[in-house]
Amino acid sequence: MAEIELRLPKGRVFVAEAGQTLADVLNANWPEILRQAVAAKLDGQVIGLSVPLENSGDVELLTCSNSDAQQVFWHSASHLMAAAIKDLYPEAQFGVGPAIANGFYYDIKLDQTISVEDLPAIEARMAEIVKEDLPFVYKAMSRKEALSIFDKQHQPFKVELINDLDEDEIISVYSNGDYFMDLCRGPHVATTGQIRHFKLLSVAGAYWRGNETNPVLQRIYGIAFDNPKSLKAHLKALELAKLRDHRKLGKELDLFSFQAEGPGFPFWHPRGKTIYNQVQDYMRITLKQHGYDEIQTPIILNEDLWHRSGHWDNYKENMYFTSIDEKDYAVKPMNCPGCLLLYKNSMHSYRDLPIKLSEMGLVHRHEKSGVLHGLFRVRQFTQDDAHVFCMPEQMEEEVVKLIDLIYEIYKTFGFSDFQLELSTRPAKSIGSDEMWAKAEEVLFNALKTKEIDYQLNKGDGAFYGPKIDFHIRDSLGRMWQCGTIQVDFSMPERFDLEYTGADGQKHQPVMIHRAILGSVERFIGILIEHYGGAFPLWLAPIQCIIMPITDKQLDFAQDVNNKLLEVGIRSELDSRNEKIGYKIREAEHKKTPYICVIGDREVESRSLALRKHKEGQIGDTTIEEFIKKLNNEVAGRVYHKKS
Repeated sequence: MAEIELRLPKGRVFVAEAGQTLADVLNANWPEILRQAVAAKLDGQVIGLSVPLENSGDVELLTCSNSDAQQVFWHSASHLMAAAIKDLYPEAQFGVGPAIANGFYYDIKLDQTISVEDLPAIEARMAEIVKEDLPFVYKAMSRKEALSIFDKQHQPFKVELINDLDEDEIISVYSNGDYFMDLCRGPHVATTGQIRHFKLLSVAGAYWRGNETNPVLQRIYGIAFDNPKSLKAHLKALELAKLRDHRKLGKELDLFSFQAEGPGFPFWHPRGKTIYNQVQDYMRITLKQHGYDEIQTPIILNEDLWHRSGHWDNYKENMYFTSIDEKDYAVKPMNCPGCLLLYKNSMHSYRDLPIKLSEMGLVHRHEKSGVLHGLFRVRQFTQDDAHVFCMPEQMEEEVVKLIDLIYEIYKTFGFSDFQLELSTRPAKSIGSDEMWAKAEEVLFNALKTKEIDYQLNKGDGAFYGPKIDFHIRDSLGRMWQCGTIQVDFSMPERFDLEYTGADGQKHQPVMIHRAILGSVERFIGILIEHYGGAFPLWLAPIQCIIMPITDKQLDFAQDVNNKLLEVGIRSELDSRNEKIGYKIREAEHKKTPYICVIGDREVESRSLALRKHKEGQIGDTTIEEFIKKLNNEVAGRVYHKKS
């Protein structure tokens, strides 16, 4: 057997035989570390601990604090769950069981319906398999051998996946004792004994491979951690998230609804529309300050345009179509082509550039009914779009400005923790190699200039250009992808865009796509959950409620309310013949920022007894002082993270 050399940090070097696994090597040389390691990197490539090693290299051991290792841990937990299900339900047929952003799932086909009441029994069987400390055993086999094995096991979904692979591809499988064998590339943890702290969360339906013509499988979701403290914290966060679910709060606070007559198309109620308008108004003011001009382009444009833009070939399945005067048209899924036509409508000089055109554009995208999710996944939404047309030498400067602008806007909304991802050219793309290389270089350099750490996602860019995606962390610690910056040479070329350079010659501008909120609807959904419905004053649909204790104070209360409305404060008068305690509790439940209680004493002194949401009484004030206080708070866009 050939010897290989494994070089670990701090000068540790282990000599092993080719074909040994890292788990074998650690168990023999460093057993106390084996229990802590989830996965490893060999020369920068993530590997499992149970895969045979063939070459020498630099080894970095990974724990669950590493994001790559966390995915390995969750993927292994999905196999553990599948092993328990297979033991409890021998006739189960398995689809796929990946790690996802927050945990894992497995899709199964079973004549018997599994409900949440069945999950504890599956968890109990998982715990027993954990105690057996079974290794994750890797095996490579031929396509023919794999087909034979999974066909005999009556696993048609696995057979289908194998048939989709190349004829000569080596198939990898993992098994845990006799419980479960899975078609899987890995990697995995060393043994089931490492996955001790887990919880199965829910059951849902999912079409096999996301296709509505395929069978509906049962999808079981779960979460796992390498320590009980992290699991407990995560489960607590999930409970808080349920209380803040924007669909629940949207109904309680009367913000929006969905109707059977328009599934996936939100209906904004007066209070929700107020928030919607405040978000858009702030964006318009801010963009104007940063040199943007607002435009509006049609919702429906002819089919030829979408062929020219590339959307027909790359996005057709997500589009809606119609016919006008026997000609084919499409409802726009994106605003870019309309903006390109508008730019092309006029002559431009290098002195005009950069030209910054923003659009609160209403777009429609076909989403399958199974993936619709409140405001987070809808079929109609407004995109806070903008396109910056500039000279090539201006690109990097404009990208840097956009990063600063996005940070400024997120902080105004109460977000201060960001993660950035840079995505490069995908397999399905348009444009030349030279264009893509230059566009990617610009984004790399801009992030370097700003000294911002980022995650590199190779091959995950848009079909027309590379991009930087912005993820924000909310008050519950969850990450949301919202903003994006995309450098595009291809669209200007396809649409023959030009500007006259300093040399008097025609040149092609570069187009930078950018969205900050992304979907306004989705962003408002995020805000609802971030604030738990208790919006900062400048966003709150009702900023204060005036409450007379009895009808004797009604005239003065009406006068106060009118004065507040006159200066633009969103005020309401609660003149119902109810006890003041009841009215205060109701206003608190609706998360109203301020309550002004008016009794005989307040009428006599022409003052207000002021209450603040979650704080209770904060003292007496005059109408003039109250107006000044509210105006200052709105102008400063003060935000409060706790609801």
